[in-house]
Amino acid sequence: MNKAQFILNLSIVTLLTACAELPREPVQSNSLSNCPKQTVATLVAEQQQFSALSDTPTLNCALTVLRETQDSDSRRTTLGSKLCLHLAEREINQERREKLAAEGVSFAETSLAHGGNSNGAVHYYLAANLGLAVREHPTEALSNLSRLENEMKQALALSPDLDDGGPLRLLGTLYLKAPAWPNGIGDLDKALELLAKAAKDHPNHPLNHLFYAQALRENGDETSLNQFKVQLALGEKLLSEGNWGYNKVPWQKEFEAFKQEAGESDQATLKVITLPQNAHIIPSRTPLVSKYARFPLNRPAPS
Repeated sequence: MNKAQFILNLSIVTLLTACAELPREPVQSNSLSNCPKQTVATLVAEQQQFSALSDTPTLNCALTVLRETQDSDSRRTTLGSKLCLHLAEREINQERREKLAAEGVSFAETSLAHGGNSNGAVHYYLAANLGLAVREHPTEALSNLSRLENEMKQALALSPDLDDGGPLRLLGTLYLKAPAWPNGIGDLDKALELLAKAAKDHPNHPLNHLFYAQALRENGDETSLNQFKVQLALGEKLLSEGNWGYNKVPWQKEFEAFKQEAGESDQATLKVITLPQNAHIIPSRTPLVSKYARFPLNRPAPS
């Protein structure tokens, strides 16, 4: 996989160094006139309610309260970085998206500075926001591979089950999409191991199956290719039947992009796999050996 293809794929993972220039000016919202009166303490106590299902004005109102507080307890939480990530993921304007993600990184770094290093969610949301902040900037993205890997590893060690296996999903996809040694940290064997575990341990999240399908296809042997079709079908089934809020449309685009890349969008050549209702596919416990296992190759970009 060449560097240009890696940067394009970085949007999935779904990267900031101290020297990188991220936008620092916060995004101004026009939907604050009807915000309810809220305190920081209330927001922190109820932070689990904020998700991809939350409407945008609700997230903006909560973020505005956090921006204006100096409360040290709230600065140790992940609430600010989580709000920024949800807003950035649904923002179609690149400049506004990058500002929101950069602010999410700042919130996470503040959490670390206030004693949040042992909180896996802090590392997770830092990495996720970082990826959105620099994904359109190749130099910054490539120079931050090691930092992203480190943050994801810490998130995995501390909170592996967060966000339906989010740390497994992000780190596995990073190893799948990154350039291989000596140009990067890409490692298909690691990707297969992590993504198989994500799909097995958290079978109800569609992206776990999508990214595992991508790794299986990359592996390329006959067994993997058969499994890849099953995983892809299961991921699509979960996405179509679940309530994924504002994430549903961008995730649908991820599935369609992969199907087009894999040549599976042409129904004339695709054998549609019909899964039983409530089906759950459990990945094999047998380790999959990559054809790149002992060779430091740059995987070519798909044609």
